[in-house]
Amino acid sequence: MITSSRYLEAPRRLRAFVRAHETSLVVLALLIGTIGGLVVAAMSNAVEALHVVLFNLDWGDRLSSQYRIDPLRALLVPSLGGLLLGLAFLLLARWRPAREIDPIEANALHGGRMSFRGSVIVALQTVWSSGVGASVGLEAGYTQLASGLAASLGRAFHLRRVDQRIMVGCGAAAAIAGAFGAPLAGAFYAFELVIGGYTPASLTPVGVAAVAGYFVAHAFTVLSFGVGVGAVGDVLGRDLAIASLLGILAALVGIAIMRGVALCEALLAKTRLWPPLRPALGGLLVGLLALVTPQVMSSGHGALHFAGFVSIPLTVIATMFVLKAIASVVSLGSGFRGGLFFAALFLGALGGHLFAAGFDVIWPGLNLNPNVYAIIGMSALSASVIGGPLTMSFIALESTGNLWLTTAVLVAVIISTQITRELFGYSFATWRLHLRGETIRSAADIGWIRDLTVRSLMRPDVVTANIDMAIEEFRSKFPLGSKTQVVAVDAAGRYAGLALVAEAHAPDIEPSNGLSGILHYRDVVLYPVMNIQEAIAVFDFAEAESLVVVEGDDEWRPIGILNEAHAMRRYAEESEQRRREAIGHI
Repeated sequence: MITSSRYLEAPRRLRAFVRAHETSLVVLALLIGTIGGLVVAAMSNAVEALHVVLFNLDWGDRLSSQYRIDPLRALLVPSLGGLLLGLAFLLLARWRPAREIDPIEANALHGGRMSFRGSVIVALQTVWSSGVGASVGLEAGYTQLASGLAASLGRAFHLRRVDQRIMVGCGAAAAIAGAFGAPLAGAFYAFELVIGGYTPASLTPVGVAAVAGYFVAHAFTVLSFGVGVGAVGDVLGRDLAIASLLGILAALVGIAIMRGVALCEALLAKTRLWPPLRPALGGLLVGLLALVTPQVMSSGHGALHFAGFVSIPLTVIATMFVLKAIASVVSLGSGFRGGLFFAALFLGALGGHLFAAGFDVIWPGLNLNPNVYAIIGMSALSASVIGGPLTMSFIALESTGNLWLTTAVLVAVIISTQITRELFGYSFATWRLHLRGETIRSAADIGWIRDLTVRSLMRPDVVTANIDMAIEEFRSKFPLGSKTQVVAVDAAGRYAGLALVAEAHAPDIEPSNGLSGILHYRDVVLYPVMNIQEAIAVFDFAEAESLVVVEGDDEWRPIGILNEAHAMRRYAEESEQRRREAIGHI
């Protein structure tokens, strides 16, 4: 939901100064980075506090790294927590019936405008979901709140559309950099997933925000973020080829998980279960899985420090992999708030370890390093689910400092991402939007296309003639040169076709057929709510130069005419303007 209210309003002179100097955006980005780091620290500590209280843990312990959880707490806390969350959803639906938009949707469709209040609500829901043990990631809440605050700050300074979108990216970059201890990964998360591309104008503010978010998050919390790894050893040429195979498998697993979430939602919807009971049921199932392995609970950030995986039996790792995947699907499918980033990292690490062990069975003597393939699997699966190949490559680089390993990771994530795009076409975030009826596949700015509607482009001065009019009468009323085309209507005023004046005056026209004999595009019309891309597609289909615009009801009353050349020209003008803004506000 987008709101026009402002909680902040910068003085006019300060706004003018910021809009006139690009360096001022860097200062705003530094402020946003600081805020993003504080958001990560505050939300992480809030979740840990819930774990301490609800699961009787010691401060500093991770829920997902426990060897055992009290069975009664494992069952009751997630199920009752899900019930309370479901009841909160019902109350919230009456207060704010429109759903909240995330940073990707905001930048793609709304020019970087987000609701501050809505972002706070999503962040609180995410904290609660992870706090009661649901298998969801906190990154969705981190980026939502940090980007929402950045969007509010941008609105306070009345920033241009392109700058507003960059500010939203700065918030996300700071959040991810702080959460994973990886400034480069945070910056490229913003470029790949939130801004939808890289430009020289966005490099400095996004980079500054990511670095600031990293330092602030780690200065204000004792929690250990980042990704812990064991010794990776040497990475050989053979590992590049083997990583390709792991990338293929990671893509297939990622697609299965994303489709699994949608299937779980659909199945629960078909049961017609009272909505608050759905997350309660999901929480109960997660609790049952936690009785087998507590690593399925919460985001899995604690379990992600997998240096000790080598000493864990393969059967235990395989069990953790399957149950964590089920827990994540059930948690998100039943209605808990959160993301799949942390879960994808953890599952990928487990899967990579299993892959290395399985490959050694098939091809004895290779002795593949399980830590190497844990990192490759972690990055490849996350790239499939999240959709940011460079982001995942930089997480591997910043976690290990090993360039050769990063090369193997890059091979795997490229293959994983490409297969996912070919077979599925979406990341998890855009797939969820697709299920709601949106068509966006990235954060690339297409909001201006939706604003450029047929109603705003059409010419409203419609000249009509009755379809029963004789040709001679038509020629007399519309001589050559008076009009180019005339809209034919029936007795009830409904659109009947488009008559070309020049064609009506042609000597080979049979007058006895009347006006109806020369009408074109009887069944092809435009609607005022269509955007320019949809209109151009209709022009191409009909092979028409002009089409009539009718009201979007059964009456089909003509309200305007749109010319293809005018539509194409306006589309080209707007595209060029956006391109110029993107490369430096020329």
